[in-house]
Formats: sequence, C-alpha cells, structure tokens
Amino acid sequence: YMRMRRKPWARPELAVCKFFVHNPEEAKGNWKDLFCNKQPLHLELGCGKGVFTAEIARKNPNINYIAIDINSDVLAVARRNIVALFDGDPDNLLLTARNIDTIDGIISPEDTIERIYINFCNPWPKKKHKKRRLTYPTKLELYKKFLIKGGEIHFKTDDDELFEDSLDYFKESGFKVTNISYDLHSEDKGGNILTEHEKMFSEQGIKIKSCIAAYI
Repeated sequence: YMRMRRKPWARPELAVCKFFVHNPEEAKGNWKDLFCNKQPLHLELGCGKGVFTAEIARKNPNINYIAIDINSDVLAVARRNIVALFDGDPDNLLLTARNIDTIDGIISPEDTIERIYINFCNPWPKKKHKKRRLTYPTKLELYKKFLIKGGEIHFKTDDDELFEDSLDYFKESGFKVTNISYDLHSEDKGGNILTEHEKMFSEQGIKIKSCIAAYI
C-alpha cells in the first residue's frame, strides 16, 4: 500500500507497450478478442508491480489474464517485471489502468470472467474508509456483474481485521467461502505464488491469510 514516486519513464514505456490497453472502455464485452488464443479469462484487481501477475501468467499459458491497477507508474514497473520474466511480450496477459470503483465500465457479463484475484489490497482500517476495500459488499456486487456463476474470488491478505471482515462480506454477498487459511505458508501444499507484499510480510513473521469465495 506504499505510495510510489512519480516515474518520468513510466508513461512513455506504457505508450509503446503492446500488452497495455489504453482505452479499456472500448474492450468492454470483447476482451477475449484482444488475446491471441480463446481461453478462460482471469482478472487481477490491484496488480501492483506485477510480480504475481507475471508468474501466474507464465505458469498457466492456457489461461488469459487481465491485470488492473489505478496507478500508471506502478503498471510501468509491472510491465518491466513481466517482460523480464517472459523474456519479451506475453500473449496471455494484458495490463490496464482503472479505478476498481468503476470496473463495470470496462468489463461486462459477456467477458465471462472465471476467476478474480485480490492480493494484499489496502486494508482501509478506519471505519469511514472501509467502503473503499476491494472486498466490501458494494464492490462484490460490481464483480458479480461479470463473474460467471461458479466463478471464484481468490483472496490473500496480511491484515487480520480485513480478513475477518472479508469473510463476512463474502457470505453476506452470497459467496460460498472455502479453503480458509490463517497461516497459508505453514500449510501450503504447493502452487502458491508469492506477491511482492506477501514476501515482505512473511519475512517479518506476519501470517498470510487466504480464502476462496465461490459465486454460487
């Protein structure tokens, strides 16, 4: 949740990035057409520096990924991380900049999102700010507009209060919560992909909480 200093190189690099979508409103309902291959579509909300995004897309070439963040500077860092890992441009990953509050302006039911990743979002601990959380019920209602029935939200956080509240939010919003873990790294059976925050928090001895919420 750290603020990133303005990077003068960021916008010029994104301007020529082949996998950055400049006008996501125009892609609404047609995201599948922007990828080389027609395959399942997963979405990451608040992708940050793209460490998780790059790794999951590389490991799953049979899935297409859209990664969204509000900050162009951080997306330019993500671009560099992705290009470094793929040794070039990926063909199953797109980046775009958007405020999640208006995500239904760029993604529609026709996009048939099968999975959403929310990793280490801002916990917004103050009562008056909780509605800004990416797992808050009003946000979940937005996601339900384009997440297919049976689709899943995969959620990870270091924050105890956000985790407990989110479990309630999911249930309130009609999601079935499974795979609840209060210490993911102690019981991880392989397949967990670290984010940059996750690495930092676990090195500080903070337990990682996670769950899967299925839209039933």
